[in-house]
Amino acid sequence: MDFALPGEHEMTRNVVRDFCEAEVEPIAQEIEEEHRFPEEIFEELADLDLMGVPVPEEYGGAGGDYLMYALVAEELGRVSGSVGLSYVAHTSLGLMPIIKFGTEEQKEEWARPLAEGEGIGAWALTEPGSGSDASDMDTMAEKDGDEYVLNGTKQFITNASEANSVLVKAVTEPGAGYDGISTFIVDPEDDDGFEVSTIWDKMGLNASPTCELQLNDVRIPEDRLLGEEGEGWEQTKKTLDGGRISIAALSTGLGQGAFEAAREYATEREQFGSPISKFDAVRDMIVSMDRKIERARLLTHKAAVKYDDGEDVTRISSLAKLDASEICREVAEDAVQVLGGYGYTTDFAPQRFYRDAKLMEIGEGTSEIQHLVLGRELGL
Repeated sequence: MDFALPGEHEMTRNVVRDFCEAEVEPIAQEIEEEHRFPEEIFEELADLDLMGVPVPEEYGGAGGDYLMYALVAEELGRVSGSVGLSYVAHTSLGLMPIIKFGTEEQKEEWARPLAEGEGIGAWALTEPGSGSDASDMDTMAEKDGDEYVLNGTKQFITNASEANSVLVKAVTEPGAGYDGISTFIVDPEDDDGFEVSTIWDKMGLNASPTCELQLNDVRIPEDRLLGEEGEGWEQTKKTLDGGRISIAALSTGLGQGAFEAAREYATEREQFGSPISKFDAVRDMIVSMDRKIERARLLTHKAAVKYDDGEDVTRISSLAKLDASEICREVAEDAVQVLGGYGYTTDFAPQRFYRDAKLMEIGEGTSEIQHLVLGRELGL
């Protein structure tokens, strides 16, 4: 990155980069093959005060902004998509909604442990039948005295098997559509009836658990309602603005990692007496990778800065997520091509970046949904 960052941001990025190269990169392929969530990495991130980067210091966070958080997400993605995905799901989905919409008591009880790295957060929106229409929700929350009783199934929930708290979306007013959805804080350890029924084997990102949840008569006190009844969908839209910036940053990092692997290989690998980087086809491919990644990074940083300034970022965050995720997949695919047969083996990183990249075009709203969002923002 050539342009100057604010001093504290540059320092944070460098600290994370050094940590990633020393601690994450050496085990990145190993944890994928073992399908193992690397608890030790997240404990070390907590020691570095990085588990609550955009959270105010009064609630246990680092007091940073979304640009700083995006830099951390990019550096993690540069070496491990799985670590990066679990990190951003924890921060932007599991933690920040409590900071933005919770009471002081909820922030103290539920947000502080997450921000200080004493636990992992998760967010449960998607259901088996909902697909891209996330508002098509069957999970119900019925009021019973001073409690709510939750029943339903949630699908493709990142971190759920490791989480200390899960923000669950449920219908509190059937027939009210978007206005009938609410958000609840669920404790996986202590709330009876909460079950992780499946941890999915996936094409990639297997060190980041993706789960199916069953909620069977889960009783929670009414003070676990986040905000007011019926505010769940507005909370969701605001959360996704930040979540899309997270995925854009993670995508940029994945692309950067794939690019660096391809460039290193191309400058060292010789054919016909010359490094393959001297051949026009390979050189042009690597130059194109660099151009695309820089575009994604600039768009992501623009979205993060606007978010920090309190502007409406629905359009720019969607644009950043769409562009960065597609660029990420393109760059990772080209990186495999540069390495040829070696790029298809697990001895080299591009195959992992390529498999991880595909989810970036699906999670936090598919590319098709981003086009829908952008069309609406343009009045189309």
